[in-house]
Amino acid sequence: MGDMERADSPSPLQLVKRALPELNGAMQRVAEHIQANPDEVARGSITKLAEAAQTSAATVTRLSTHLGFAGYPALRAALAMEVGRGIEAGWASDIGMAIGPADPPEQVLNVLASTQANALRNALASIDLAAAARVADSIAGARRTHIYGEWGDAIPARELYIRLLRIGIPVWFFDGPQAGSIGSGLLESGDVALVVTRQGNDPATLEFIKRSKSGGALTVAITGVADSPIGRVAEVVFDTGTPVGGTWTEFFAGRASDTLTAGLLFVLVAQRVPDHLTANHPNGPGQPVITPDS
Repeated sequence: MGDMERADSPSPLQLVKRALPELNGAMQRVAEHIQANPDEVARGSITKLAEAAQTSAATVTRLSTHLGFAGYPALRAALAMEVGRGIEAGWASDIGMAIGPADPPEQVLNVLASTQANALRNALASIDLAAAARVADSIAGARRTHIYGEWGDAIPARELYIRLLRIGIPVWFFDGPQAGSIGSGLLESGDVALVVTRQGNDPATLEFIKRSKSGGALTVAITGVADSPIGRVAEVVFDTGTPVGGTWTEFFAGRASDTLTAGLLFVLVAQRVPDHLTANHPNGPGQPVITPDS
């Protein structure tokens, strides 16, 4: 098996695929089951594989040797290694390696908390407070404010929309190209168009900003990439200080700074219309926001 351990040697699944056209009967069924269920076979016994393929353990052994392995244990070990590499590669490209697939919950929590803490520190050093005050003034006095966010960006965008709506700001939320096209087309001078865009390059979000700007609205972007297509078009850009990164862990970190920026804007707007806090309370005008029992 020494030759099969070279980096350029075929993987066990490649060997199975190459062998399939020349196989028939029981050996073909075993090979097809391996190809369709490599992770199951990598964890299972020879008896289990034989039963799944409706054949005998001896047939499984014959296929293993036919593929160039010393026996089924060697084939299973090679499959386990390949499946493990696939899982690790997929994890690394999606979640990232700051957290491992086998890390205990406390380690996962610590890593996530520390990435958010770093993102918040970055935001404190990056957010333009003068710009935040300008945007808050505009939202507080705007005829209408339209907020746009897609997919994961919709979460902080929608929360800002809900908060502003609760205090009586004329605000609407949009996501998706069709809704965005309608929403941006309604805006004119004196209105505000605000987007949350972690990457700053989404085509539908860019079109929303461009169309809103052409109508005369103040265009605002909360983003992790200020030097991006959307960052270069929007009139006011809040650089949250944490770039996009290539994995979910890095994206998650930046989301904390997006939420902080949106929260800052909400409170600054609320400061400008404090009477709205009681006038639009769910329990009716004049009700305190914080009750004596809370």
